[in-house]
Amino acid sequence: MNFSRDEKIDILLIVISAISVIASFLLSLDYLSWIAVILCGIPIFKECAEGLITEFDIKADLLVTIAIIASIIIGEVFAAGEIATIMAIGGFLEEYTVSKAQGRIEELVKMTPQVATRIKKGVEEKIPVDEVKIGDTLKVLPGESIPTDGIIIEGETSIDQATLTGESVPVDKSVNDEVFSGTINLYGSFTMKTTKVSEDSSLQKLIRLVESSKPENAKIVRSADRWATWIVIIAFLSAIITYFVTGEIIRSVTILVVFCPCALVLATPTAIMAAIGNLTKYGILVKDGESLEELARVDELVFDKTGTLTHGTPEVVKVISDNEEEMMYLLASLESKSEHPLAKAIVKYYNKTDLANVSDFKMHIGKGVTGIIEGSKIIAGNKKLLEAENIPLNYDEENKNGEITIFVAKDNEIIGIVLLADTLRENSRQTVKQLKRLGMKTTLLTGDNEETGKFISREVKVTNAQYNCLPEDKTEYIKQEQLKGNKVAMIGDGINDAPSLRKANVGIAMGSIGSDVSIEAANIALINDNIGDIPHLIAIARKTLRTINLNITFSLALNIIAMILAILGVLDPIAGALVHNIGSVIVIIYSSTLVNYKISGKDYRKAKK
Repeated sequence: MNFSRDEKIDILLIVISAISVIASFLLSLDYLSWIAVILCGIPIFKECAEGLITEFDIKADLLVTIAIIASIIIGEVFAAGEIATIMAIGGFLEEYTVSKAQGRIEELVKMTPQVATRIKKGVEEKIPVDEVKIGDTLKVLPGESIPTDGIIIEGETSIDQATLTGESVPVDKSVNDEVFSGTINLYGSFTMKTTKVSEDSSLQKLIRLVESSKPENAKIVRSADRWATWIVIIAFLSAIITYFVTGEIIRSVTILVVFCPCALVLATPTAIMAAIGNLTKYGILVKDGESLEELARVDELVFDKTGTLTHGTPEVVKVISDNEEEMMYLLASLESKSEHPLAKAIVKYYNKTDLANVSDFKMHIGKGVTGIIEGSKIIAGNKKLLEAENIPLNYDEENKNGEITIFVAKDNEIIGIVLLADTLRENSRQTVKQLKRLGMKTTLLTGDNEETGKFISREVKVTNAQYNCLPEDKTEYIKQEQLKGNKVAMIGDGINDAPSLRKANVGIAMGSIGSDVSIEAANIALINDNIGDIPHLIAIARKTLRTINLNITFSLALNIIAMILAILGVLDPIAGALVHNIGSVIVIIYSSTLVNYKISGKDYRKAKK
């Protein structure tokens, strides 16, 4: 674990205090406990005073402070030091595990174009993007980020729109097609007419969504503080009544000591820390303990498609040819001259180095490529390219599931076709099946077209699916589900998923392929990109919440029993301190069982109930 400088100082102070308390007990030297009282007690006194003065916030710290002071007054310095140390440990664990990581949007800001090339009266000029006005004519070169939203008025190209839609394959654009700010022009220069100024563009809207989207759920209050007011009232009344009835101040002080909620304070952070340690072994990064508690209550998991249920990159899924070996040899040779993602997928699929020399290579934007290989003209592209080359189609496309079809022709005669698609992850089906067994509703929200989206939803058998979704559509869906009272978790990978990840009650990001923005916007990240770990994540979150509740129940029961024994005079302050110390140990041991927890049939049976 990486600790900050302040955290390292806190750990050092706690260690020194613990050593002093242990030495005080073993050597019967009470004055050594003063070290713990000073190092760990003073910060508790300070926090208690600040809470009372600034917010009149009555928390467990008030009872702890009074118990420590009362123990010192009656000469039980060891009890005071022991209480201060235990509470400091609990406070540190809680602060460390529930500290909320703040989402950042630096990556989105960096992607915002700063300069645009405007054409005015036939002259090109570079201007700040903030000066672009609606109706201006802009020129965009290959590799440039599109300055703002607009319509192409001249030229053809392929646009990488993953920023906005998460689509894994570049989208071909031509005259009258709409283009969006922040997307990347891959091939071919074009001119466009702006339809929105920079501050109203799709990218800026996305930035504002990331900044403003928040779950409609209150922050989970610390478990100990939830009961603190009642604990303080009960402890004080019991101590006062006991003193007036018995006249023995030591009994009253013992009541305050045994009612110190050490085990109660440890109930939540120890369970969460153990669960986080468990998840780390699976490559799952949990940013805050609150997320685990919230995830345990989630009843719907929303999936993005590209890069989540699928690998996020196109792959060859089918080859149709009377002579597959020759066709792939010619096709891979030709596509090796292109940098297009589809071309790279074809060359990767061929996976051989014996490629032919290609001459007269030409790229036809939005259509395909052509070239001369061993004296023959080879064409690889879509229907538009074949029609432009006057080549008759004698093959059916067979792309019933939204695949991309590449026709391959040699000397103006089709010799085969290749189908490419963004393929499912191997464990996507099993993951969705297990989530359903856990009682989860599964929903697919994708920016892809309906044909592709329906194919994926049928394959993985999600409960619900929506297609052609922009970032705001995904966010709106989550919002509506939350308004119905549903708890929603969202898992995605791209920048376009960041608003949804933040809007959801719990956001889960694909770690290694996901963008920095999506990881920062999420509460949990799958560093290994293994969605097969999602059922385990859900199950351990539920187990963690059950553990916390049992810890709290045990802690309260122990406090009540110890208080009764203190009233009866069975326990003195030192014995009382040891009793609640034993309670703290039991809570820690029980919480630690989460470290080696694995999902089992019991979890599925509990979900059915």
